[in-house]
Amino acid sequence: MSHVLTSESVTEGHPDKVCDFIADSILDACLEKDPESRVACEVLCKDDLVVLAGEITSQAKIDYESVAREAVRQIGYVDSSEPFHADGLRFLTKITKQSVEIETSVSAGSDGGQGAGDQGLMFGYATDETPELMPLPILLAHRLSKGLADDRRAGRPAWLKPDGKTQVSVEYCDGRPVRVVKALVSTQHAPGVAQRAIRDYVVGTLAPRVLGDWMPGPDDFIVNPSGSFENGGPSADCGVTGRKIIADTYGGAARHGGGAFSGKDASKVDRSGAYFCRFVAREVIKAGLARRAEVQVAYAIGQAEPVSVMIETFGTGSSVAAEGLVRHFDFRPQAIAERLGLKRPSFRQTTNYGHFGRVGFPWEK
Repeated sequence: MSHVLTSESVTEGHPDKVCDFIADSILDACLEKDPESRVACEVLCKDDLVVLAGEITSQAKIDYESVAREAVRQIGYVDSSEPFHADGLRFLTKITKQSVEIETSVSAGSDGGQGAGDQGLMFGYATDETPELMPLPILLAHRLSKGLADDRRAGRPAWLKPDGKTQVSVEYCDGRPVRVVKALVSTQHAPGVAQRAIRDYVVGTLAPRVLGDWMPGPDDFIVNPSGSFENGGPSADCGVTGRKIIADTYGGAARHGGGAFSGKDASKVDRSGAYFCRFVAREVIKAGLARRAEVQVAYAIGQAEPVSVMIETFGTGSSVAAEGLVRHFDFRPQAIAERLGLKRPSFRQTTNYGHFGRVGFPWEK
């Protein structure tokens, strides 16, 4: 039996990812000075306006606007001829402290430990179909997006601009990936660049380098299907934090609890719980107990012990043995933060090209 799974990625210059990167930059700035900071930062970008909103309780004194401006500069929006550029931004800031009721329940915890910062459910997934233990479609889509950004920063070709989206469709037979059936790349570019030149770069230079053995034939590429893509980023489209939750995780290959990651400290189990579920799912695969594993955890606000923990192996291994392994892990928020080092200012590194399947993160070891 065969099927095709398609996954999407976006570059760091995509409007939503600009917002995610600003939010994670503010989070890291707080954690750098106060590891106990409680941060829930949301961002909206449109034209020259950046809206910063949310709840932050921290001993750190942060110039949020300066942090946001530098984040935008690092992404590459520095062209003063466009509405959205680092030196021309206006800010509307509505940041208050975390609710005392929530802060008290989370800090103390009704069962003796740090309580969860909210109720909710999170999933983690792993599969042995790639060395990264990630689904192949999202892995390849991220490689294309990151390749666009790497080439832009290197100035090859010089007409590449920050915004872009990619999509990869992979055919599976009997649960295993066999070929890429379609690859889609939409990239922002400087004015006056011929669409043929863009296609030649994608098919002849970018894709062979990043896709390797999974490179499809030339006829299986779709490049800038809308035609010219000169206007991009927040100058053209509104960006908001938390709108790329499927690209951030498994590209649709696994379920999602609905919570976004960026701008949230480790007490927000939307983030820490999802990271730990990925860690545990990887352990199931690494132990040889299944070829695919999905872990779900659920919490009640203010309580440290999870409401439930579930493991699904999709008939690819021993569900009993997998459940036995999973039960040995401590899913309490404080234990997760300590095990994964989530009070360190390292979240800006996670924002782009997937929170999972990348070398260097503690939940990927």
